Order: sequence, then C-alpha cells, then structure tokens
Amino acid sequence: MLIRKNCTSQPQNENCTQMIHVPLIEYQTLSVDTKNLRLFSRLEATIVWRDPELRWDTSVYKYHEVVLPVDKVWTPEIHVTNGILTTMKHSSHDLLVYSNGTLRHTVTINAEVNCEVNLFNYPFAADDCPVAIQTWSTDGCGTALVLGELRMVDSTHGDWKTDGVALQKKRDDRNYIMVSLSIKYVNPLITLLLPSILIILADVTSFALPLGGGERNSFKVTLVLSFTMFLIILNDKLPGDSQCSPIIRTHFCVCLVLLVLSMLVSLVLTRLAKDGSFIFCCWSKGPVAKSTGNEEEKENEEAKADISVIQLNGSEEDKRMLRKVVNFLEAFDAKELERERYQRFANTVDTIFFWSYFFFGTVYFCAMTYVMVRHTCTVNHFDFWY
Repeated sequence: MLIRKNCTSQPQNENCTQMIHVPLIEYQTLSVDTKNLRLFSRLEATIVWRDPELRWDTSVYKYHEVVLPVDKVWTPEIHVTNGILTTMKHSSHDLLVYSNGTLRHTVTINAEVNCEVNLFNYPFAADDCPVAIQTWSTDGCGTALVLGELRMVDSTHGDWKTDGVALQKKRDDRNYIMVSLSIKYVNPLITLLLPSILIILADVTSFALPLGGGERNSFKVTLVLSFTMFLIILNDKLPGDSQCSPIIRTHFCVCLVLLVLSMLVSLVLTRLAKDGSFIFCCWSKGPVAKSTGNEEEKENEEAKADISVIQLNGSEEDKRMLRKVVNFLEAFDAKELERERYQRFANTVDTIFFWSYFFFGTVYFCAMTYVMVRHTCTVNHFDFWY
C-alpha cells in the first residue's frame, strides 16, 4: 500500500518548508592535502522527517513500523556548501517508516572541502576549518535542517589530527561544523627542519679546518650541493602557498644564502692566505713589506760585508756564486715572511667572520623558532558565504 502511493517528491506543508531533523552526525577527517589546501571529510548522518502521505491506521494494519526500499520514497539531500566535490550515499537500501508518517534513515557524505588552511607556522601549524552543511531551499520553499548531536570518530590521520569538532551557526539557515586541526610536528620536524639545522651546524664546524689545502672549500661546496639537492627532493612535499604563506620556505632560503655566503668567503680567504690578493683585484701589503725592508737590507749588507771579508783570498767566481746563494736565500726568507703575514691576516679575518656567522646563525634560529611557534596569521575561512 505504501509503495503504491509513489511518494517520491517532497511532502507539501502549509509554510512550504519541510523540517529535516538530524539527531546525530558522526564526523571523521580522512586526510588533509597541504599542497592543494583540501580537507577530505566523511560524515554519517541520521536523518528524520515526516511525510503525512505515508501514515497508516494501526487498527487496519497492525504494524507500528515497516521497512521500505529507499528508492520508493522521497529522501532529503544534504550538501556541503564549501565542498568542491560532495557525494551523498545511502547507508542501506532500506529505511524505516513509522505509523505516524515519520521516516528514519542514515546517509553517508564524503566531501572534499576547499579550506584555506593556515600554514604559516608549518610544521607547527594549527587551524580551524568549517564544513558548511545545507539542504535544498529556494525562495522560502524547500527543506531546513535541525541539527542535534555531533560526534568525532577516528581523530588521527597521517600528519594531521582533529583536535575537536563543534556545531555552529552564522545565521539560522547557515550551519557548519568547525573542525579544529593541528599537525603532528614530529615527522616534519625530523624530515624538514632538523636536516637544515644540522647542515648549518656542520658548516659552522667546518671553520675548524685550515684555510690551506682545500679541504675546507671542498667540504663547503659539498654542503651547498647537498642542501640544494635536499630542497629539490622535498619540493613536492613542501606545503602550498595560501593567504599565509609557510615561513619554512623563507627559512630554507635564508639557510641556502648562509651556506653560499660562507662558501664564497672561504674561497676568498684561501686566495688571500696564499698570495695576499682577492679574486677580482690584486692587493698585497706592499707598504708593510717596505717598512720592514730597510732592516732586511741592512742585515743583508752586513752579511755581504762579512762574506766579503771572509772570502778575501777566494777567486771572483766563488764570490759571485756565494752572493747568488745568499740572494736566493734572502728572497726565499722574504717570501716566507710575506706568506706568513698574509696567512695571519687571513686567519684574523676568518676568525672575525666565524664569530659573526655563529652569532647571526644562533640569533636567526632562535628568532625563526619563536616566529614558527608563536606568530599568528589570520585567514578568512568564510569567504564562500557572501
């Protein structure tokens, strides 16, 4: 008898609005796509409504409830307003009908929500994302939701966890579930932040290597290449841009600049320690060499005088050979003294740069950690409502 009525359209009331009661909604966060800023949710809702056409007299039909095929009666549809893709499926092929015309059914809603997740503090990010729920309504006619209890199911998935859910309203006809999300920072901290900190620490420790020999320069070049490859590999895993762009991108940029700057300074100081010149200009401490040159000339003259006195009886050829040997040794000693001066000057500049680099790096990492943890960036999550 009920099937023959073919009640497949919305029940008509005096005020043209059908009240749909939702006594229970079970919410579950399936995943959070930080690259494309998408929230994947699953809702299982129990819906109750009344259709006067489906009432019967229990004195004639001695049943208080019956089971009907779900495709033989009208069932309300629930949509997600800010959902890019929403699918509603019936939990079963049958529903329950009571003798007073009340129908009870359960539906499952899978929604891909466009949520502008605040990723500024990534990997210490936490944000609230609304999942707006609505039914069909046009010019005062249609359906209206009366929401009841909300439960959260299975709060942890992947790197994100659901801290809580709450039913809220913007207006009487705008219902939404506010989902509080936070990222589990252990995995991103180990895979993203810790490698960058360790590479910078290795670069600071590399100042213990001597300027000469090239070991330090080759080590710093290896660090720069390693960090560059590290960024290329993680490019697909880094979060996407939003209204609050992740500060971790700026952090990686600063780390790369520090590594390259340290490498270039080490290369320049190596050249300076070797011959006292920079890469693009020749520079040496000529005045310093001249200032000490007078004393060396006096010593050379005294040595030559002594040699000439000792070698009075020798031949002229022996004297010339002896003078050549003395001049060679004097030039060699002068070069050694000059090289030592260049080395001392380069070591002094290297020490100054090391302490400046160490101080700036320490201050930077402390400031960046504070900003990542404490700074708040505001995002308007309700721009889909106008």
